[in-house]
Amino acid sequence: MQVFFGNPRRFALSPCALTIGNFDGVHRGHQRMLERLRSEADSRQLPAALLTFEPHPREFFARGEPTARLSTLRDKLAFLRESGLIDYVFVFRFNHGFSGMSAQDFMQHVLRDALQARYLLIGDDFQFGAGRRGDFAMLSSAPWLVTEAMPSVLVEGERASSSLVRDRLAAGDLQGAATLLGRTYQLSGRVVHGKKLGRTIGFPTANVHLPHRKPALSGVFVVEADTPAGRFGGVASLGRNPTVSQTQDYKLEVHLFDFAGDLYGRRIVVRFLKKLRDEARYDDLSALVAQIERDAAEAQTYLTSL
Repeated sequence: MQVFFGNPRRFALSPCALTIGNFDGVHRGHQRMLERLRSEADSRQLPAALLTFEPHPREFFARGEPTARLSTLRDKLAFLRESGLIDYVFVFRFNHGFSGMSAQDFMQHVLRDALQARYLLIGDDFQFGAGRRGDFAMLSSAPWLVTEAMPSVLVEGERASSSLVRDRLAAGDLQGAATLLGRTYQLSGRVVHGKKLGRTIGFPTANVHLPHRKPALSGVFVVEADTPAGRFGGVASLGRNPTVSQTQDYKLEVHLFDFAGDLYGRRIVVRFLKKLRDEARYDDLSALVAQIERDAAEAQTYLTSL
């Protein structure tokens, strides 16, 4: 799978079968769509291509409280690569200029001229262009393009969507989210230096950088983490740490069981297995330490039971 940033014209690529979307989380609905695209691309002897956007348009238009993201661009591309279904991914910068492009200009300058789309598979609710004036009917009118709409994918009777995955995660329903995703929910990031408070209270943590302002879940969790030294179980806090921090920034702090080493600057993948509790503020550090000890014990018991 090749990933292209910027104007596709400069890469001189061949015509393609295309799908468009944010593909946040690459859930089971997305996966079915990619399978359909792959089949149609093969039947037409075209490469299968995907157009996505960074930042997420909802993030771009958000005012005040940011929109939760399920996956970083890096993780999304990793999921797409692992699927083995896509040949090209085009990442377009979503900015004021792009958001103001008319639907007709998007069709002509992006789909036809830049991407050379010959077949287009879209979701049944897809809209595009300034004011979201473009739709399936407009796309279907283009004589140079075959457009098909993908029907909704139902998972256990519910329409698979990124919004529903966010709802499940926000409610602490990790199993429900995993059912929609087809895998355990995960975040990845580089370990950065923090206040190093954890090591002074007997619970050293790996502080994982979060590139987006708001994660899709918060609280204290049983986790497993893939690190350069292997896979380790642990307990993680994802939130604003109200007992020891005055900022509104979210932090992912992971205490790994039976691990001794230095992960600074290294990238790790954290999978969320079970939610233990919501984040809470404690009167003093000793009360916080006592709760962390209980969390760690409960997490170890859960991991042993698996």
